[in-house]
Amino acid sequence: MEPKNRLPATHIVASNESSEFARLNWVLARSSVIGLDAEWKPLKTQQSAFPNVSLLQLACQLRPEEDWVEVFLLDLESIPLPFIWELLREVFISPDILKLGFRFKQDLAYLSSTFCSHGCDPGFDKVEPYLDIFSVYHYLQPKQQGRKVPKETKSLATICKEILGIALSKELQCSDWSSRPLTEEQKNYAATDAHCLLQIFAIFKEKVAEKGSSSRVVNVLDTPHIGLKAFLELDERCNKHLRIKTHEALAIVRATVSSRHFQRIAWGEGVLSRTRSIYTMPMGESFVKIVRKYGEKILLRESDRKPRSSKKRGKRKPSMITQVTREKWIDDNICSWEGSTPWELSEGGDGYPKFLCDVMVEGLAKHLRCVGIDAAIPCSRKPDPRELIDQAYREKRVVLTRDAKLLRHQHLIKNQIYRVKSLLKNEQLLEVIETFNLKINENQLMSRCTKCNGKFIQKPLTTEEAVEAAKGFQKIPNCLFNKNLEFWQCMECNQLYWEVLLLLLRLSFVVSIFHVVLKCLS
Repeated sequence: MEPKNRLPATHIVASNESSEFARLNWVLARSSVIGLDAEWKPLKTQQSAFPNVSLLQLACQLRPEEDWVEVFLLDLESIPLPFIWELLREVFISPDILKLGFRFKQDLAYLSSTFCSHGCDPGFDKVEPYLDIFSVYHYLQPKQQGRKVPKETKSLATICKEILGIALSKELQCSDWSSRPLTEEQKNYAATDAHCLLQIFAIFKEKVAEKGSSSRVVNVLDTPHIGLKAFLELDERCNKHLRIKTHEALAIVRATVSSRHFQRIAWGEGVLSRTRSIYTMPMGESFVKIVRKYGEKILLRESDRKPRSSKKRGKRKPSMITQVTREKWIDDNICSWEGSTPWELSEGGDGYPKFLCDVMVEGLAKHLRCVGIDAAIPCSRKPDPRELIDQAYREKRVVLTRDAKLLRHQHLIKNQIYRVKSLLKNEQLLEVIETFNLKINENQLMSRCTKCNGKFIQKPLTTEEAVEAAKGFQKIPNCLFNKNLEFWQCMECNQLYWEVLLLLLRLSFVVSIFHVVLKCLS
């Protein structure tokens, strides 16, 4: 199955009287599986209460065979929560809707706390049937006979990259989700986070179908004299038939009797457990089999509803004054440069700043290289602060980071640590260019290897020389052999580039950060 990067129809639900809310009710009644996710403003310090959830995402799949998916973003900062509480409670426990999530228990605890604070007691305590994408990921891993596959802790972005082959950016995860209006980037991020759960589940569902054996088809209509006991012991298709007929009967009753009498029939005496806000379609046979074999449920205990206090003792909690003073010190010193800069000629530099991007802004390094700036990344995968500072000191670089704690070590390298404020890479690039007053000209674009930060050789290679250099290392497309092109090679990693590729990379990069380059070239 080819993964689809195109987002389905996305609706912002900000009022219970809006057309989007009516559409949400209509879609939920026809959904077979829903991807759940939530966003909130991250807390800087440990709090005595959970954060308020600002956005709840529901990616709803209506007809799997037609790939009909719609995404709803519930703006919990705007919509009155009591009006949607009962609806969400019923969706969370509806036996006809399979719920997907990625470690959704924490989200559910925060969501329950948010609704309780608005008078919706007791919030939410259960999600069933439920399937965690983390469990799905481990099921999709190739099994080796006799060996147990260790359960590694992996992020949703990593799982999407491995299973779907798409890069799921998590840059906006820590943005302020309580601020209104939401940016287009935030909306796309939120919708993608929920939609990718359905995409991963679709691959899982296909694999389950491949492994499942075809069972004998039993037509209920061909067995008119069968008893109730034998009927209930037949193939699962019979259960599906019974559920469909029950649903059709309820629809007829609902259309012919008053709502007060229908409530007594449908909900009273525990005969039929149908939801009160939505009347959902029965779950398909393939989904029923998946739920029975792999289904889980989330149960919130009383201890899950309270923030866990730290078990460390003897550590005095800093006062509010100390915290405010520390934050003010960071803001006042975040751009202050004491002493001479490491790129000054008197310090042995070449007159141009060189950067070291830590793991939090590693993507920024590639953007800097695209405009000809020397930008390295840490030597080790997860360096500690001392290793990062040692590398910066050795190579005379300025450390770029988003980690405020790293600023505590500024004195070790003459305060040459800069904390990037922006979240998006294009905005980070512009911030660094403006802060360090970097002069970018057109000749610098794509003058460095984006793979390793190395420089290109001074003299271009001919086609014959490039073919010889690429042997056993890199494949050159056959269509380039008769084009009389010039080839360039990185002096560090030997990666080959050619004129057309360099031109395309340059054009695509200029388009993606046009406002940045235009501002720098002007």
